[in-house]
Amino acid sequence: MLLVRRTVQTAVRTKCCRSFSASQTHLNEKKGLVLGVFEKEGEEGGLHLTEAAAGFDQNISGKLSELLKISGPALKKGKSRIFYGIHKDFPCVAVVGLGKTSEGVCGSENWDTSKENIRQAMSAGCRLLQDLEVNHMEVDGCGDAQSAAEGAALGLFQYDELKTKKKTKVTTQLHASSDSTGWQKGVMYADGQNLARLLMEAPANHITPTAFANTIEERLALHVLTDLLILFAWIEQQQMGAFLSVSKGSEEPPVFLELHYNGAPDSKQAPLLLVGKGITFDSGGISLKPSPSMDAMRADMGGAATVCASIVTAAALKLPVNIIGLAPLCENMPSGKATKPGDVVTAKNGKTIQVDNTDAEGRLVLADALCYGHTFNPRAIVNVATLTGAIDVALGSAATGVFTNSDWLWEQLHKASVVTGDRVWRMPLFQHYTRQVTDSQLADLNNIGKYSRSGGACTAAAFLREFVTAPHWAHLDIAGVMSNKDEVPYLRKGMSGRPTRTLVEFAAGLAHSG
Repeated sequence: MLLVRRTVQTAVRTKCCRSFSASQTHLNEKKGLVLGVFEKEGEEGGLHLTEAAAGFDQNISGKLSELLKISGPALKKGKSRIFYGIHKDFPCVAVVGLGKTSEGVCGSENWDTSKENIRQAMSAGCRLLQDLEVNHMEVDGCGDAQSAAEGAALGLFQYDELKTKKKTKVTTQLHASSDSTGWQKGVMYADGQNLARLLMEAPANHITPTAFANTIEERLALHVLTDLLILFAWIEQQQMGAFLSVSKGSEEPPVFLELHYNGAPDSKQAPLLLVGKGITFDSGGISLKPSPSMDAMRADMGGAATVCASIVTAAALKLPVNIIGLAPLCENMPSGKATKPGDVVTAKNGKTIQVDNTDAEGRLVLADALCYGHTFNPRAIVNVATLTGAIDVALGSAATGVFTNSDWLWEQLHKASVVTGDRVWRMPLFQHYTRQVTDSQLADLNNIGKYSRSGGACTAAAFLREFVTAPHWAHLDIAGVMSNKDEVPYLRKGMSGRPTRTLVEFAAGLAHSG
């Protein structure tokens, strides 16, 4: 068995915030300010300045209010204006509409509209200034510094690691607010999602299974975590035949990444178990995918990326909870050694699986990881995977599909998603679907439903349930939310890193509920 255990210590990082004052800048620093304004209730075209914007306006003798009135129609939600030269500290000031002050949790939308408006506005303002090559911005907290920080940091992220010409690198800080705790929390939530985006967006020849594990190890260097990098011999010893069957076609060796974060005061407290599908490139194997858009399958490890990023974030936040993360990492490639349609493999729990479609590989790697995860006696199990195109057909990019055997677990996940705006939606786990995967000609299970594509997301979830005995388990199918075109306005086009913030908020909820 080849087993590498690493424990690394905490390094504390702080980011400052300050009230409005004359700045002390470096000569090469170009500064900007992002402020928000609300629509005034009951007054067509009226605006209500945030506390920070009102303070800035007072400091410049009402010039901001005057310019807003004469520069065009009242700013609606998400709309913006830029003013130049109105204060010596800030050559550029972006003002963005926040919508109505009365907006809050919306039952029909399943999110907090006010938080979403703030994220969208601060993202838009920061990107406007970034396009002007402003490299340091002060950002209005808008009465919710965490949401403002999330919007700013998520909106500024751009994967340009491999480009010669890069976007202006920007630093941000909170403007004219004492809520530095909320701001810092928002920065950490966004940093977590941006880590997942970084992993998902990177090309597959840069993020192999081994490179993925090494990247996570580097991020762990800032926090107290243990990671186990477990290689082929151990995987074989554990009789993870389903996982190994997927990796057979690739020259890249499989890696089983195991993360332990012990934040609870009681080290023996049952852990939350997070399991992420880690297919670093999915060609489909012998059941080869069509070539158009196959490049997007570099992000088929989105489950592993969001799980690992959420654990790194939980450690950064010092959440008082124990978490174990498992990420079976490999490529799914065609070759003379690859699994063939009709082959039968044996999972860790002894169940045999007829593999009729090698492109339904995610459920195979998760099956063995779920079996292994039960050995930790977790309080709850959540697995995350870009599992099926069928969930994209069902829900699109509006929400992550959740299949669960636990009403309690569903309520916790749903509550977290309302706060983050990264929504979840419950899907059925009927026996109707189980019968479709247990009716197999050659083995105990078939890796696809016998009615082919009908209810594909549901039959995939039913397959996974065959490897779960825990009373609180949820499967999150994130294939529909894997990428962003323009649906989430505070994310640029590309891989989304969703639902990292919801996983972090869920873990925080468990921590504080005991």
